[in-house]
Amino acid sequence: MHFLIALFLATHALAAFPDCANGPLSTNLVCNTSANYKDRAAALVAELTLDELAANSVNLAVGVPRLGLPPYNWWSEALHGVASSPGVTFAPRGEDFSFATSFPQPILMSAAFDDGLINRVATVISTEARAFNNANRSGLDFFTPNINPFKDPRWGRGQETPGEDPFRISQYVYALVTGLQGGVGPSPYYKVVADCKHFAGYDLEAWGGVTRMSFSAPISTQDLAEYYTPSFKTCVRDAQVGSIMCSYNAVNGLPSCADPYLLQDIVREFYGFESWDGWVTSDCDAVGNVFDPHHYTSTLVNASAVSLKAGTDVDCGMTYATTLASAVNQSLVSESEVRTAITRLYGSLVRLGYFDPPGGQPFRQLGWSNVNTPDAQSLALEAASSSIVMLKNDGLLPISPSHFPRLALVGPWANATTQMQGNYQGVAPFLISPLQAFQTAGFNVTFAPGTAINTSSTSGFSAALVAAQDADVIAFAGGLDNSVEAEQNEEGEDRLTISWPGNQLELVSQLASLGPPVIVLQMGGGQVDSSALKANRSINALLWGGYPGQSGGTALVDVITGKTAPAGRLPLTQYPAAYVNEITMTDMTLRPHGSSPGRTYKWYTGTPVFPFGFGQHYTTFSLSWASKPPASFAISDLVRAARVSGGFVDNAPLHEFRVKVRNTGRVASDYVALLFSSASAGPQPAPRQELVSFTRVKGIAPGASATASLPVTLGQIARFDEKGNSVLYPGQYEIWVDTTQEISARFRLTGQETQIVAFPQPR
Repeated sequence: MHFLIALFLATHALAAFPDCANGPLSTNLVCNTSANYKDRAAALVAELTLDELAANSVNLAVGVPRLGLPPYNWWSEALHGVASSPGVTFAPRGEDFSFATSFPQPILMSAAFDDGLINRVATVISTEARAFNNANRSGLDFFTPNINPFKDPRWGRGQETPGEDPFRISQYVYALVTGLQGGVGPSPYYKVVADCKHFAGYDLEAWGGVTRMSFSAPISTQDLAEYYTPSFKTCVRDAQVGSIMCSYNAVNGLPSCADPYLLQDIVREFYGFESWDGWVTSDCDAVGNVFDPHHYTSTLVNASAVSLKAGTDVDCGMTYATTLASAVNQSLVSESEVRTAITRLYGSLVRLGYFDPPGGQPFRQLGWSNVNTPDAQSLALEAASSSIVMLKNDGLLPISPSHFPRLALVGPWANATTQMQGNYQGVAPFLISPLQAFQTAGFNVTFAPGTAINTSSTSGFSAALVAAQDADVIAFAGGLDNSVEAEQNEEGEDRLTISWPGNQLELVSQLASLGPPVIVLQMGGGQVDSSALKANRSINALLWGGYPGQSGGTALVDVITGKTAPAGRLPLTQYPAAYVNEITMTDMTLRPHGSSPGRTYKWYTGTPVFPFGFGQHYTTFSLSWASKPPASFAISDLVRAARVSGGFVDNAPLHEFRVKVRNTGRVASDYVALLFSSASAGPQPAPRQELVSFTRVKGIAPGASATASLPVTLGQIARFDEKGNSVLYPGQYEIWVDTTQEISARFRLTGQETQIVAFPQPR
């Protein structure tokens, strides 16, 4: 291992790209741009010895100096902007490539329910990533996005995801991956390669003595098909992502990175990953974890063999580098299987233009001038301000400095900067705190933090109360910050409670007793029980601002002052605090059972504090059907039309429901139309409700109307049987718009139940 690392460091000064003009590879087919990418990659890999194959089967690939093949790190990050990671190097402050645009965390951007916005964000990220790569400061493969459903509110990494609903995640990931990779289809070039992670059933770090490294998630085939994998199907099958990551955990006793059912039967065959030679990376050290702590094999050599044979092509770690050659020599895996894996990896580099001359690579011209452009800065602000969710407003908001000139700003997030980025962050060009933004907006601000994220101390209360006593309005910025909580929680990044932390609620209560109106900004990546704030009439407004990125303070103040009208919707449920006592994090079952009230808005039988999809506006809307929904659909006609048109049957249309949205208030605003459904047909118990379509209608002026088009596919109206198959069941269905259910309709599916997708069965 030490030799390999030393070799990497010694050769890292080589050029970022291989020399196909004059170097040793110039006569190899890999440098022939007119040849097929598979043939080009195979020609390169044919030159490698077994030891060289092993040395390049890990994320810290050392290259092959005798061939002029440079070292390469497959591990770069770009979750919400080019991010610090082993494959990304930022220059010292003040130099070119010392920062990159920092967008909001996915959990907040998802709340915009605007997939065009997500695609635009991803396009900027991939442009900046290419610029970094051209400067030899990043790789071309980025371990993003995290598309595991955020099913448990305690999960610390839920901030990285688009939320709890598999359909919302699927739409987000399609927009993101196609923006990162430069589209989908026959183009020979990737812009960058995205990586959908973590497959499968991953949503626990460390909780109750169980860690992600050793946890075996018990998941039924029905739940696997219905909830834990649809986002991966969209990512792989529909968006044609270049890579995926297998997770640390096991599923039903088999470590994910050593499970041929997950990686071969589902990913390569069912999703079609094999058809464009997509590759699988382990999570970092997950191959070694197959041996210990999973104890699935008796040696590390065996762990390498079973992982590679299962379909894990590259080891983010060093286990393959140190043991794969031994596995071949012991006939535990064949050399041809190793070559197939490495060919997939270099095949993607061929499609990235890595072996092309500079003039022939469509993205080689991108450079420092393409990073943090004015358009990128504007988009980062738009992504934050259009995603903020207004949870409560008694009419106080919006406010202006002319009516409320003296503003007291209190709380542990009030002067947040890097804190606003969340995790997997890069170096931002600037970070505008709420304090700075309120001052820039013209308020006369008095500031006191008052308290920390988690503390029992009240030592800062007095200063906060003094700062607020002469104010015209008080703003409190607080909530959780998982990076802070992780340092104080012996369990790791997962939460133990979903209550407001420490004594923040006590301070808010004391501030509210002073008399001036109070605005609370709830920050952080998840939802905490805000029942007390919701019920307290002295709390006039409550906003969720998540992790809003480089322009987070400006975005919050723009909404508070009415420069931007709020239209975001919660992409997850806000549960009462007692929920954590009703179900363990290790319980993967979705439907109510025993003492469990069920998971997510789809099955939860309790009363949420704020439901999935909730969000208020500065105006009012009236809804009506723009065209009357059909009363029935014949299953046979739907399936026949789907098969005639080609493509995947579950992506075929059921109907496009059209809703007239009229702005009946006085403020121009966007409106997010959410279409939900429920069914009395099919396996019981059925989900209580399911999101089946959504769209964001923009800029509806007061008194004006717009039409929201809400297409629903057969896959969205189908139900999952116990084997995970998607089936159209005859019977009655109900649809409605928004969490208010202002308008609804019923229709029937008639005819015989018909299976439209057969899910692979466990081995």
